[in-house]
Amino acid sequence: MKKMHWYLIKAFIGPFFLTFGIAMIVLILQFVWKWIDELVGKGLEFRVIIELLFYTSLGLVPLALILGVLLASIMSFGNLGEHNELTSMKASGISLFTSMKPVLIFVVFLTIAAFSFSNYVIPVTNLKFYTLLLDIRRQAPEFMVKEGKFNNGIEGYSIKVGSRSKDGKTFYDMMIYDHSQKMGNIGVTVADSCYMNVTEDGNYLILSLFSGFSYAEQLEDGRKFDKEKKPLRRDEFSMQQLLFALPENELNRSGEDTYKDHYKMMSMAQLADTARAFSNEIEWRKKQAVEGMMQREILRFEDKTKVKSDTSYYPDTLKALYADSIIGKLDLLDQQSSIKQAQIFARIVQNGVTTARENAESRTQWLNRHWIEWHRKLTISFACLVFFLIGAPLGAIIRKGGLGTPVVVSIVFFISWHIISLAGEKYARGGVLPVWEGMWGSTLILVPLGIFLTFKSTMDSAMMTKETYTIFVRKIVDFFKAKRRHKNESTSNNQ
Repeated sequence: MKKMHWYLIKAFIGPFFLTFGIAMIVLILQFVWKWIDELVGKGLEFRVIIELLFYTSLGLVPLALILGVLLASIMSFGNLGEHNELTSMKASGISLFTSMKPVLIFVVFLTIAAFSFSNYVIPVTNLKFYTLLLDIRRQAPEFMVKEGKFNNGIEGYSIKVGSRSKDGKTFYDMMIYDHSQKMGNIGVTVADSCYMNVTEDGNYLILSLFSGFSYAEQLEDGRKFDKEKKPLRRDEFSMQQLLFALPENELNRSGEDTYKDHYKMMSMAQLADTARAFSNEIEWRKKQAVEGMMQREILRFEDKTKVKSDTSYYPDTLKALYADSIIGKLDLLDQQSSIKQAQIFARIVQNGVTTARENAESRTQWLNRHWIEWHRKLTISFACLVFFLIGAPLGAIIRKGGLGTPVVVSIVFFISWHIISLAGEKYARGGVLPVWEGMWGSTLILVPLGIFLTFKSTMDSAMMTKETYTIFVRKIVDFFKAKRRHKNESTSNNQ
């Protein structure tokens, strides 16, 4: 390989790893901001949080690759243009596309690696991530006491303190509501002060209450009380101790077999097989619904054997039925009875059709989710290549390196692509668009843009310079001035 090829690849790899790392940090921070409420107050061990962030980072690799390739391509070729190295290459007879070739080959291998990662690693990562996240959600909140607020960390009790001492163990103006009987606020304990400590094994909380009262409604079994008047017990104490079981600090880990059949935990081959099975099931259910409705409701008095064996029997039988001539042979009471019965049958058929349609729509949406995930593994990988074909010529046109202009331009392109992708996925999930159109639309829209930018950069276009737009605006202003001058001259000549 020529030294120039190695030089171009090195010029791209440096900014790529830098921007890829920055993109990963930003996306991980976005995850933490989104799920912070699920993590705070659960008493999780540090290793559990690190494990969750590790699975998160692996799941965010494809998006970070796209942003990293776009930023790195703009920065690397912008640096080459800013230092006139691209100009020197063109003067030596090397076109921009030729100079892009070695980096393009590297990005092609990167695209293949991104696809393999999405197809084989991401499903396993998603399985471990969502299993751990659901286990964290089931974890009881850690017992934490805050001044002036009720704490529900202990199951069946609600505890509030007015203030606390500097040692963190002595509290004042203590109030404890007892909900352990699941019958509302039937018991409350108030105390002037309280000393709180935890047993050595950390499983129990001991509250030593001083100078207080306990109030409790008496709801004995077998006794009937007036709704307006219920017996109330009031106890005064100088010192009382209460023992509470604390939530478990250990995270209960569940097995992964429960979630392995979810579409986010499958490879492309598994998604395709499951989607085909869903499609066959939907068609079978539709056929069963039609045949069952014809036999049970529409042709309920016909020969069932003939109905099942001869499908052409349906339209012939229905054509032979003339409701007006049949009902005209009946007397008035039988006509009214027949009409009411027909209305009942019609409502039953309508409800059956509605239920079958809703069932089919629900299963179709679930089928679409499988095909969406199947296409996502391709579109995310292919987007790396498309964004390079946009970023490299755009960098050559901008001729600015660093993290200034390239970051702004990259963010605009990435956000636009991401918004269109989310909208297309939503429409595909709802059946508004075919799945392939919804998933590939955002990427295919950028392909003509990449071809256009490559052409403009090859032609040494100055489309991203300030002077270009200044001249363009000046031409528009001059056009309107000339048009107004011509109009004034025409008016003067007419006068």
